[in-house]
Amino acid sequence: MRVLVRTFSELCLTVGMLIVLFVAYVLFWTGVKADGAMDSQIEQLQSEWAQGSVPAGEGAAPGDQGTGDQGTGADAKPETPTGDSGEAETSPPSPPAYQDGKPFAVMYIPRFGAAWNKPVLEGTGVETLKKGLGHYDSTAQLGQRGNFSVAGHRRTYGDPFKDFPRLRPGDPVVLTDGSTWFTYRIVNKPYKTLPSDIGVIDPVPRKSGLDGPGRYLTLTTCEPEWGHSHRLIVWAHLDATQPVEEGKPEALRS
Repeated sequence: MRVLVRTFSELCLTVGMLIVLFVAYVLFWTGVKADGAMDSQIEQLQSEWAQGSVPAGEGAAPGDQGTGDQGTGADAKPETPTGDSGEAETSPPSPPAYQDGKPFAVMYIPRFGAAWNKPVLEGTGVETLKKGLGHYDSTAQLGQRGNFSVAGHRRTYGDPFKDFPRLRPGDPVVLTDGSTWFTYRIVNKPYKTLPSDIGVIDPVPRKSGLDGPGRYLTLTTCEPEWGHSHRLIVWAHLDATQPVEEGKPEALRS
């Protein structure tokens, strides 16, 4: 009997240790790996931009491919405003097709802190979302007419959207593709829905309150914080664009 009790106790201790190790892996090690992967993706982009390997964006001089220099904002010129529905007065040219699993932009959300920036990659596959945020490949490209839609983990793999519930109407979401800054403005508090509600990434997203075609942004993440039974959604409209050589946009200088 004592042997059975001792064996059972040892088995419980072993299982307990395995659970502790698994929790440590989920909470800590996946974050360490993801942070390193995201930093690597951003470094890759900045290297490509410094070599002039992206097309010139809206407002860039002919033949100027952009240097990736974000400037200090001290000599920044006014941004190009857009209409109420996110229709840019001067639309940036369409970029080349994004490559699956590859980074093409960096996102900044000041609400999450001055140091928060994440790479945006093409696709929303499991491996892609371990390296940054993922662009739904069926949605519009950055800054273009339609709904540029992006997903990110709430928890694990760097916790990129951990503070998602803090987002509020009017908050800026800023992205750059190396040649242009795109400033979107959020229009709603986080909206809770089911994963099957794919209408949230329609060209004019349902229940968003956005009126008619425009240049929109959708951000999605899991709800609850450590689960995935639901989704949290925010929508935004394109508020302004600005070439990178004119410095950081106002939203990143305040």
